Amino acid sequence: MGDVMEEESEIIEEKTETIEKEEKIRKVVIPGDMLGTGRAGHGTYEENGTVYSKVVGLMEKRDELIFVIPLCGIYNPKRGDGVIGRIDEISFSKWIVDINSPYQAVLPLSEAVDEFVDLTKTDLTRFFSYNDMVFAEISSVTKTKSVQLSMKDRKCRKLRGGRLIKVTPAKVPRIIGRGGSMVEMVKELTGTQIVVGQNGLVWVKGDNEDIAAEAVLEIEQKSHIHGLTDQIKNMLTEKMQKGDINEN
Repeated sequence: MGDVMEEESEIIEEKTETIEKEEKIRKVVIPGDMLGTGRAGHGTYEENGTVYSKVVGLMEKRDELIFVIPLCGIYNPKRGDGVIGRIDEISFSKWIVDINSPYQAVLPLSEAVDEFVDLTKTDLTRFFSYNDMVFAEISSVTKTKSVQLSMKDRKCRKLRGGRLIKVTPAKVPRIIGRGGSMVEMVKELTGTQIVVGQNGLVWVKGDNEDIAAEAVLEIEQKSHIHGLTDQIKNMLTEKMQKGDINEN
């Protein structure tokens, strides 16, 4: 019995070593867990050269960067969802996109551009480069959570400038409103462009980004309140009027 347990222990250790040698490492961690040495990323902090977790989530390590994806309110990708993502990596014929989820997404060249591209002569950064923000549609999700994106829909595009707001994915329907009524009201009253991703990321651009962002966060916080539309409308009207007075 002891020999068997020892053998199993050795197998587990070998598997663990194999996983930890991979480029990406993911495991569930809690606040205060020691994650190792490296650069502290999102959801972590560094103390005396060691990185620790700030939240309950999935730890991921990429080269020297260590970060934690919070499990509270995580986004579960679904086919047909419109999501906002950041170009994380560029491969031979595809882009790897961070979609604010434990699962990364792939944007194939064939789903990103309509024109013929000679990969032997073309640098893919011509279309999308590192850290570019895009609004894309999830075209497929496999049982193993392999996510593929598409830019074929007319609403899909690169998002230039502006600012990002992170909200709880479950609150996105309230931010959008019935038939898009809530977000359209915020856009109209603030004169901003707003794109809402089902993955809990909201892009805002315009002269009144701060006011629009405040409204989006207010909707998220008070999503359960009856009569919220009127409250947000009154808040925005008051703030925009104050802005006009201050300018004059």
